[in-house]
Amino acid sequence: MIGRFLSYLRYERNRSELTVGRYERSLREFEAYYKTLDETLNWNSIDADVIRGWMETLVDKGHKATSVNADLAAVRTFYRFALARGYVGKDPAHQVTGPKKQKPLPQFVKECEMDRLIDKEEWGDDYKDVRARTIIILLYETGIRRSELVGLDDKDVDLVAHQLKVTGKRDKQRIVPFGEELAQMLQQYIEVRNKQQRNDMQALFLNKKGERLTGHQLYNIVRENLSRVTTMQKRSPHVLRHSFATAMLNHDANLESVRQLLGHESLETTEIYTHTTFEQLKRVYKDAHPRG
Repeated sequence: MIGRFLSYLRYERNRSELTVGRYERSLREFEAYYKTLDETLNWNSIDADVIRGWMETLVDKGHKATSVNADLAAVRTFYRFALARGYVGKDPAHQVTGPKKQKPLPQFVKECEMDRLIDKEEWGDDYKDVRARTIIILLYETGIRRSELVGLDDKDVDLVAHQLKVTGKRDKQRIVPFGEELAQMLQQYIEVRNKQQRNDMQALFLNKKGERLTGHQLYNIVRENLSRVTTMQKRSPHVLRHSFATAMLNHDANLESVRQLLGHESLETTEIYTHTTFEQLKRVYKDAHPRG
């Protein structure tokens, strides 16, 4: 049956030899697996539990979810073909769901590295440096998105109440509080900016042409300055958003509060940061415990 299926892929579906080879490997490996369970088993007699057991062995061997799902897709396609041609009387594969792809943990800059960048690195008093330091502090202390920062206008900043009016995804607005340090930095930045730049647009952050800072320009500013304290490959504004959330949870902020500050619609989106903090706890344990 496998041979007939491969011919179907080649000559009726015009699939490439690479695709045909991949399907054949998956099917041959599955066939070898179920034969080890019971020599009398065949494609017509196996059930969904046999397929699930095979997938579990693949996961146990260290196969990634993407690879296991590709193997499952080959078995599913084979059974659809075999059922349509009358080679089997049932399709056990349609009852089986593959493993969920594991989302990569968000990367974040360590608190000590952020402290060094903000407090100890040499910063000039010219417009470029004051703007860069303000941006770094703002992203780290509020967790707002890149698009939200470049969209800020002067009217969105309340230096008395210490809060920002942020316009997020789908134009949803939220109020984000900030501390005294950022208030002072924003005040300094605005004073320096107003001495050097005309702000006809009323945008908070301007480029050297006096126009609203773009997302790409913001990315370059953050990447350049994070390079001063970390060798992480990813050094984007979103890393500072991750760093904000991780720092908040590490210092006992509740998950719902962090969700509201980040502007997440679902708590499930925010929960990924609990895994990040747990990974950090594991590293601390291994470093600190004498038998860790």
